[in-house]
Amino acid sequence: MSVTPVRTALIGLSASAVTAWAADAHLPALQSPSGQALIQITALCNSSVAAAESAIRTYHLDPATVKAYGSPDDLAADPTVDLVICTTRVDKHYETVLASVRAGKSVYIEWPISSTVAEVEELLSVARASGASVAVGLQARFAPPVLKVKEILRSGQLGRLLSTEVRGFAGTQARDVLPIGLKYFAQKKVGGNPITIGFGHMIDSVQSVVGDVIPGTDQVHTQIQHTKVPVLDPQSGTIVETVDSDVPDLLGLHGSLPESPYTVPGASLMAYFARSQTYPGDPLLSWTLSCELGTIRLVAPAGVSLHDPSTTISVHHRATDKVDEIEWTWSKEQFEVPEKARSVQRSLINFAARVPEGYVSLEDAAVRARQIARWLDGTQ
Repeated sequence: MSVTPVRTALIGLSASAVTAWAADAHLPALQSPSGQALIQITALCNSSVAAAESAIRTYHLDPATVKAYGSPDDLAADPTVDLVICTTRVDKHYETVLASVRAGKSVYIEWPISSTVAEVEELLSVARASGASVAVGLQARFAPPVLKVKEILRSGQLGRLLSTEVRGFAGTQARDVLPIGLKYFAQKKVGGNPITIGFGHMIDSVQSVVGDVIPGTDQVHTQIQHTKVPVLDPQSGTIVETVDSDVPDLLGLHGSLPESPYTVPGASLMAYFARSQTYPGDPLLSWTLSCELGTIRLVAPAGVSLHDPSTTISVHHRATDKVDEIEWTWSKEQFEVPEKARSVQRSLINFAARVPEGYVSLEDAAVRARQIARWLDGTQ
């Protein structure tokens, strides 16, 4: 039976964007055979109609079938758009999706949801009133390695979880400079920075497997190791200015997990995250789950986003002292797109097809937004 594709608008697919997440992840996902079977790009919305038209030309979209908008309000008023996908800078999320949420459209917002928890709460309130279905791009929790670790833990073959420890390094390629296009990573008010993005995705993936840290047991330490950050112009290779940073570049977390069929009472979660490079030879992400009968270990040399096939999973069986390498793979549909787009593709398709267990709802993501905001504000 044929399915009528969901008529979809992209906000933030820009011909001049500093970061290319929309072009590198969302566009390939939507234009893959599996994506096109469910989703049809019918509009772009940028800072102006001219900017949207430029993006249509740059990405070889058909101007006869893809409309150009320069106003989120005008886009929201278009009855031929069913789904709006927002991939702008974080501090533009709220203002660019609010009208579409109010209009009752389906909306997919990249993570982080918005700059402030107050804006997140407002989006929740508006969505409840309008009946809009809203998803958030916490797609890393659906990456095959994460799902495989979840499967092993919850199978019970290693007994219950005693503790879990994760170490991640992400944010920028250099620890002590920022490229000019990411200067805002040093400004907490923007809402998009290595902690909310890199640590946010990492800790969401971990908690999607082991459960959420119990409020009141969590202890967080943050540090700004580099209070003044040089800003690099990648084109010239020169430092163009130095900015003051109010964003931590190191975070340590310790807390207790809720008891469950796969977790003992008082099980501990420990996390370490830094915007820096690792010691030579160390992976950018290592995650260990210590259980009653053995240990699960995930190692991702290429980073916390788990795009790279070099990620490995192994299981140590305590009784035999044997270590098994665990295979994992992408789905047939995910092989249609570049590695960076694979988890995004899965979430977008599941949202379009209304598969609840395959995407993160706004209500669910708001829990994570409140949690991370509390840790960053030091109110744990």
